[in-house]
Amino acid sequence: MTSRRTVRRVVSLVPSLTEAVAATAPELLVGATDWCEHPPGLDVVRIGGTKNPDVRRIAALAPDVVLANEEENRAPDLDALRAAGLDVLVTEVRTLEQGFAELARALTEGCGLPSPGWLADARDAWRDVPALRPEVRAVVPVWRRPWMVLGRDTFAGDLLARLGVRHAYEGHAERYPRVPLDELTSCGADLVVLPDEPYRFARDDGPEAFPSLPAALVSGRHLTWYGPSLVGAPGVLGEGVRAAFG
Repeated sequence: MTSRRTVRRVVSLVPSLTEAVAATAPELLVGATDWCEHPPGLDVVRIGGTKNPDVRRIAALAPDVVLANEEENRAPDLDALRAAGLDVLVTEVRTLEQGFAELARALTEGCGLPSPGWLADARDAWRDVPALRPEVRAVVPVWRRPWMVLGRDTFAGDLLARLGVRHAYEGHAERYPRVPLDELTSCGADLVVLPDEPYRFARDDGPEAFPSLPAALVSGRHLTWYGPSLVGAPGVLGEGVRAAFG
């Protein structure tokens, strides 16, 4: 049997993965981005943003592994970290099952940890999850000014589909297309889903643009993060969608 690698210092460039490591072995984390807000009160060195990490500061922390994501982090920054002699593990997540697999890889292969109990709990939570029947069709903006929505092959889109919510642009050629508001409001959707990140949609910022549609204001962390939040995500997202229909 192959023994696990010994890892004592981890830097995370992804909020989801920061939370995952913190929930599993918090003593390993020595650095994280300015956007890594979970768990609250995380006391580690801040190394900049996901798109502009401070390579010198990261290298000075001498991590055994740097956790990254191909969508959230820029290739030139990851190349610079590798050029500095650091081991960079890059995740790629398009579906829930991919999320489970990449979490296991990051924690067990990357950090040398046993698979955590919360990951098994997350799998259980999404097994036989109650879904809306019949399915509803939704517009799912992730930004405004300009309006951008979920397109093809997105983790958030896969989660919503498992809850019985198919988003209107799942067949679009782009993953996060820019779509004019007049097209969004006339695409035949039954619902608009408004997460509070990356754009912070709120009751007074978002629903008014879709006056003819019920609006589901949902937790962006539960919709887009792959980590411990997946345990509660089916209940949180399902409640948000059902509340939109009264």
